[in-house]
This record gives sequence, C-alpha cells and structure tokens, in this order.
Amino acid sequence: MEVQANRPAPAGVPAKATRARWTILAMLFLITTINYADRATISIAGPELKKLLGLSPVEMGYVFSAFAWSYVLAQLPGGWLLDRFGSKITYFFSIFLWSLFTVMMGGVGFLTGGAAVAALFCLRLLVGAAEAPSFPGNSRITSSWFPTAERGRAAAIFNSAQYFATVLFAPLMGWLVHSLGWQSVFYVMGALGIIMSFVWLVTIYGPRQHPRINAAELAYIEAGGGLVDIESAEPVKTNTDTWATIKQLLGSRMLLGVYVGQYCITTLTYFFLTWFPVYLVSERGMTILKAGFVAALPAIAGFLGGILGGVISDRMIKSGYSLSAARKTPIVVGMLLAMSMIVCNYVEQDWVVVAVMSLAFFGKGIGALGWAVVSDTSPKQAGGLSGGLFNTFGNTAGITTPIVIGYILQATGSFAGALVFVGANALVAILCYLFVVGDIRRFEFRKPAALEGLDAPGAARRAS
Repeated sequence: MEVQANRPAPAGVPAKATRARWTILAMLFLITTINYADRATISIAGPELKKLLGLSPVEMGYVFSAFAWSYVLAQLPGGWLLDRFGSKITYFFSIFLWSLFTVMMGGVGFLTGGAAVAALFCLRLLVGAAEAPSFPGNSRITSSWFPTAERGRAAAIFNSAQYFATVLFAPLMGWLVHSLGWQSVFYVMGALGIIMSFVWLVTIYGPRQHPRINAAELAYIEAGGGLVDIESAEPVKTNTDTWATIKQLLGSRMLLGVYVGQYCITTLTYFFLTWFPVYLVSERGMTILKAGFVAALPAIAGFLGGILGGVISDRMIKSGYSLSAARKTPIVVGMLLAMSMIVCNYVEQDWVVVAVMSLAFFGKGIGALGWAVVSDTSPKQAGGLSGGLFNTFGNTAGITTPIVIGYILQATGSFAGALVFVGANALVAILCYLFVVGDIRRFEFRKPAALEGLDAPGAARRAS
C-alpha cells in the first residue's frame, strides 16, 4: 500500500519509501552539465580566439590550462568550506561566481593585444577557483544521500554529465560562435548558470532536512551505509587538524593509488575539453560548426559508457562481488578501451576517426568511477577535504595536459604524439588500480593524539 511521504502509515502497514534521493541526483546532474559546459566554452571559442589574438599552440595551451591552475589550488580550501558550512550554501556561491566570471569573459572582446590575453587568463583563473567545491560537493552529497549499493550508479550519473554537456551544448555553442560571434558563448552559458544557482537553493537539502523524504527512505539510506548526518542544517564545526588529516590521507597506499589513477583518467577529460575541437578543425580540416556537432558523437558514447559503468559496478555488488572487484573491473576495462584512440594516428577517413574516438570515450565513461571510490573510502569526519585532495590530484591533469599537448604540437606539427600521450595515461591508470590500490574500503581517520605512542610501522599499516 502506497503512503504519501512524511505521513504516518496506518498501524501495521509499512510505509513505501519515497525516492527523494533521485531528485537530488537529477539536480547534481543538471548543475554538473552546466559546470562542464562552462569549462568547454574556451575550447569551442578557441579557434576564433587563437586567430583573433594570434596565439601559438604553446600560448593556447597555457590559456587552456589557466582554469586548472586555480581549480587545483582551491581544492583543499573548497573541501574545507564544504566541511565547515555544508554543501548547499558553499555550492550555491560556487555556481553563482563561476557563472558570473564566465559572463565577464565575453567582455574580453573589448580589449586588444596583451591586455586581452591577460584578461582572458585571469578570468579563467577565477572560473577555476569558483568551481573548486563542485565535485567534492557532489561526492559529499551522494555519500549522504545514497547507500553503498547505489553509490556507483549515482557517481557515474553525475560524472557522465561531462559528456552530456558536450552532447547538449557543443552544437549550440558551435552555432553561437558561427552565427553570433565567440563572445555570445560566454554570455549565454554564464547567464544560464546564474539562473541555476538560485534553483539550487530551493532544491538541495540534507537527507534529514528534505521536505519530501519519509522515514522509510531515510532508514533505507542509513542502513545501506549512507552518511545521512553530514549535511546538517547548521554549519559543521570541527576541530580536525587539516594538515594532520592530509598527512594521513596521503599516507594511505590505497588512497594514493586512487589519486594518481584519477590524475591519469582526468588527462583524457582535459584532452576532450580543450584540444579535441582544435584537433578536429586543424588536424581533420573540419569547420568549427561541423566540429561542434562531431564532438557530440564521442560525448554521447562517453555518456552511455558512464551510465553503464555505474550500473555494472552496483549490480556486481548486489550479486555478491566485493566492493574492490565491483569498482576496479569497470575502471580497468574502460581504460583499455580508452587506449584505442591511438588508432586514430593510422587512419584517414573522418568517420573512422569519429568511431574510434567514440569507442575511446565510451571506455573512458565506463572507467570514470573515481568519485564512487571516493564516496566509498573518504573518512566520515573529512569527506569534503578528502574529495578536495582527490580532485587536486585529478585536475592537476588540467594544468599538464593542455601544456604538454601544446609543446608536442609545436615540436611536431601533429596530434600523433598527443594521442599517444593521452593513451599512455590510460595505461598508467590501469596499473594503479591493479597493483597499487589494493582493497577498497572506508579510510579510518584518527586524530593526531590517537597516534601518540604507536610504533611507526604499525601506524603506517593501520593508515594504509
């Protein structure tokens, strides 16, 4: 018998659990879609900006990387803000500010020469800093709203928004650049983000505060391992020693393997977000309008792979496989498929290139379970900080990938070496998960005082 949420069931009749958690996940998916679309604005406008400002491949690489410099540096402060003030208010300011700075990037067209390049670089730095709490916030929210057996699917869904953003917005942004000029991309996407920041405020709650959750759903989440109390209505006050916590997290072989693996996986993401449209235009001779539509095809494959990877992982858990096997299997298989992009160096037909890239990003989507692993392993007292540290490692690839590829292009005049570089990172991710990570389990956080008097080898063993 179905009972309306938050109303008591008749005596002896169990209430049917509501599904408020899926509404929360839908909002995370929408916001993450806007997030990645705003990150990709620079790559869609890139060919026109490169021509307008007369930038070399190396200079363009540095402009592409500007976002990631501040994004990485702000990860730990962003994680601290999430733990201190909660996800709802911290994430609201994150969305509002990154969208405002995106709108301001359209004003770069009123400047010329070095002033335009400097303004573009600085605004990308500000966008990166503002976006820093976004993915640790996603991880923190899914940790609180989803039991372990559904967390892989939840993390895969919000993570797959990076591909959906390209599917939905790359053709639109390509049309905007073609029809209204490159500035229009920043105005439209920034305005959309500002609107969504206020939608966020009236949509997101912690499990215990949500107006449409009932006791049955809350009990289901809590019994399944959901951390239902970390998103409290009041700011979270903690005496946790931040640097001691970081030291413990980095002292774990399991977590360090996950962090390095995420760096390698994110290298594929930033190739797609920055140089991929340029690859289609300069290496394959497509127009920017055609490139915008063609880029959507691998993105569709990546989106489908992302959803499938989460479904496979969660079904493996429900079928009795260990958490380690359920998380590692899609990651390893996905990265093997992602390495197929190197084949593009040996084919000429555009349709074959698009097919191979689609297979590669399908694999990348399947293997993009890092945020599920973070939700499974982060200590309860420092979920935001742990997610911030994970994202720091991962998005360091946003600094190195555009710059390394820029130097490869300048030295060779071809993307062949760039595709090998990206494929090699997928291989290293496989090696990390197979030989470094070990068993995946929740990290046991201890305050520094608890370590006093323990022998170093014993402490190291327990930390790992």
